[in-house]
Amino acid sequence: MCGLCGAFGAPDHWSDGVSSGTPQAQRRARASAANRILGLYGLRLAAWADRYTLSGRTGRSAVVDHLGALWPAAERLAGRPCDPLDPAIIAALEAR
Repeated sequence: MCGLCGAFGAPDHWSDGVSSGTPQAQRRARASAANRILGLYGLRLAAWADRYTLSGRTGRSAVVDHLGALWPAAERLAGRPCDPLDPAIIAALEAR
């Protein structure tokens, strides 16, 4: 994942509006997909208004404007690198 998408602070992300349904349903679907990976790091993403909330097991949380800002926020909350393309993560997802 490239963090550059979140670096410019653009209000929209390329993943917004790429599926059918209401914007709220699209955000919930993206959060559900991200949670399959985030759960392996002890994190959870929820759609909230026009944004997302990211929370950890310790109660820490962050507001995330779009998916481009998700992974840097996940790393801050998890206290370690979060790489959704890590071969171990992919293997864990495939084993489910």
